[in-house]
Amino acid sequence: MTQSRIKRRKQRKRTPFKRFLKVTSLTLLTLIAVTGGYLFWKVNEVSQSAQVDLDRGEHSDYRDEAVNPNSDPFSVLILGLDTRDGDLSGISDAMVLATFNPEDGSIKMLNIPRDSRVEIVGRDRTDKINHAHAFGGVDMSIATVENLLNIPVDYFVSLNFDAFMKIINELGGVEVDVPMTFTETDNATYGTITLEEGRQTLNGEEALAYVRMRKSDPQGDLGRGERQKEVIESVVREAASFSSITRFGPLMDALEGNLYTNMSFNNVLGMHSYANDLDQIDSLSLDGTNSRDGGIYYYILNEESVADTSSRLRTHLELEENNETAESESTSSEY
Repeated sequence: MTQSRIKRRKQRKRTPFKRFLKVTSLTLLTLIAVTGGYLFWKVNEVSQSAQVDLDRGEHSDYRDEAVNPNSDPFSVLILGLDTRDGDLSGISDAMVLATFNPEDGSIKMLNIPRDSRVEIVGRDRTDKINHAHAFGGVDMSIATVENLLNIPVDYFVSLNFDAFMKIINELGGVEVDVPMTFTETDNATYGTITLEEGRQTLNGEEALAYVRMRKSDPQGDLGRGERQKEVIESVVREAASFSSITRFGPLMDALEGNLYTNMSFNNVLGMHSYANDLDQIDSLSLDGTNSRDGGIYYYILNEESVADTSSRLRTHLELEENNETAESESTSSEY
């Protein structure tokens, strides 16, 4: 009798519904484990294939040791290269410097006009800053930016037109506010594209035309720089909310062979903490004047603007004390 009751109790426990729950739970757990492992493997694979070492070593000559993105303020130089099909050489068509401060979760973003006439480190001459990459690759570009702004460039990301367009397409486009109606032509990349004034979502080719146009912009290179920062911010926001596993693989594939960086997989993971603080992006710019020398156009940077921008970036990187705070503390100590 006792054995019969135990047998009936076991039979009651193994109902079809409970078996369904068990199988479903195991299936979901397996999917989570597989997709989670895939994401980890895919990001790590692309990070390793894209990672390159700089001639200077692990840290900038402007620092005593390498920074930790999880806890230290750091900087990243983003280079957009005028190349395609896996080519990551040539001139830099866009140059944006971003500094990150983990204490307040803030980001400062500076567009460096491509035609800025500066001292090219290692060439003993002044020239357009975007030529530094053609002369000496990423190392010379970084050294030139560091010399210009008197700050360390801790990390870099360089990507070509193919990577730029594919990333935006895989993210489902980027939302921007087009300031004017214009037509841009590049027969080698996207042909002729016309963008109408107003807020809209651009695909990869449209976004590339948007950030490259400058002849129709009354602000010229400065206007183009602002559009580049706008698109970068939009990409960062889209990527922060990017969650579709079906689109994640193609996105990673788009980066492979079209992007270089000195950031490790762990460095990339460390930057995830900024995803919730993207409203705190402070946009900076360098003032200057248009000039021609021997028929060649240059942008002559204003020395005071460069000094002020350098000070703001150094303060954000905690390399120097905030002048306003220092003055306030000095005044308070007198009473």
